[in-house]
Amino acid sequence: MKIVKSLVATLIVSLFATSAFSAEKVKIGDPGWPGAKAIAHLLQAVVKDKIGGEADIVPGNNAAIYGAIERDKGEIEVHPDIWLPNQEGFTKKLVSGSGNGKLVMSKNPYEGNQGYCVSKNFAKKYKITSIFDLGRPEVVKAMDSDGNGKGEFWIGAPGWASANVNEIKVRDYKLLEAGIEPIRANEPVKDARVKDSIAKGEGYAFYCYKPHAIWSTYDIVMLTEPKHDPAKYKMVQPNADPDWQKKSYVASKDALKQIQIGWSKSLEAKSPAIAGFFKKFQLTADDVGALAYEISTKKRNPTEVAREWMKKNPKKVDAWLGL
Repeated sequence: MKIVKSLVATLIVSLFATSAFSAEKVKIGDPGWPGAKAIAHLLQAVVKDKIGGEADIVPGNNAAIYGAIERDKGEIEVHPDIWLPNQEGFTKKLVSGSGNGKLVMSKNPYEGNQGYCVSKNFAKKYKITSIFDLGRPEVVKAMDSDGNGKGEFWIGAPGWASANVNEIKVRDYKLLEAGIEPIRANEPVKDARVKDSIAKGEGYAFYCYKPHAIWSTYDIVMLTEPKHDPAKYKMVQPNADPDWQKKSYVASKDALKQIQIGWSKSLEAKSPAIAGFFKKFQLTADDVGALAYEISTKKRNPTEVAREWMKKNPKKVDAWLGL
């Protein structure tokens, strides 16, 4: 009789555990850039394959992702690639302490570097080493692909906080006066233009950052800028002040970035196993760059790339899960 009761108890515990495990669900935002897409799919693969939960990926720009986290209705619960201080205009409003406590951020960031790039051949031909070299008349002319007298310079995608910073930098580096035209377009448009400009031997300048697949795809070089100086880096984002352009002044290189994932505070009660995994999750810049290269340059399926990486890095994955 005791044996039967023990078996029944074990079965009940087992069924309860299975039910609780299957209740683990999360919706992960994908803001679109290659590194974020790679991380989003890796998070999804671990939740599905290792935790046994459900994970959906929901496309959306930064405003949409942070807006969903603030509404806290389960539309989007995770931002996979928070660049700080770029996105502080969003995060300060949501993190505990200074905000409403709806966003929890990882304490395991990786480091990022951002600046402006041209192809090595273009740099060599016109002796371009500094951001200010882009304002020389012959360089502006070489970057004018549509004949409007202005040199095209991709500053980022619509909705990117970094694109707003770059807009101010182009102004405060006096490149607008020199004839540079800042362009906002989705990143695949930029990637296609970089490829085309290199193939045709044309000039083109663009916002670039590490980690990113482009460093493994093309021979490019990051231009020098004045050393980061907090006194010359006063950025106000549009969601903080409608008069952000007048109140911003940015005339030095960005500081190195701290990049991490963030998730809805309510996820910790709703899906504790997933939240526990997020707290331990950590990648290096090299990890992110390698994943992004497979997805962005080789055009491989992001889920396949994530699962392949998991198989090659079992110790890292086990550490995230506390095994």
